[in-house]
Amino acid sequence: MIRFIVIVVLVIALAYCGATVKLGRRTFFGHVRAIWATEEVQDLKNGVEQKAGPTMDRVKRGVKKGYEAATEDGGTGSAATPAHK
Repeated sequence: MIRFIVIVVLVIALAYCGATVKLGRRTFFGHVRAIWATEEVQDLKNGVEQKAGPTMDRVKRGVKKGYEAATEDGGTGSAATPAHK
């Protein structure tokens, strides 16, 4: 429990410092936002979307089919065996 509290306090402190302490003209989060807005990063983002897009579509279809198969038995949790009434 103490370890969890220490980790939460550290995360909050880092988030606070990242949002308020100036590192040159900007805060840490300001630098990250400025980098994210560059043309190079946008090009990288578009390239990843183009390459990963078909794979993500297949994953989404698979998850949807799995969900449909799991729920078509009436919510018993087992599509292979009928529910006992």
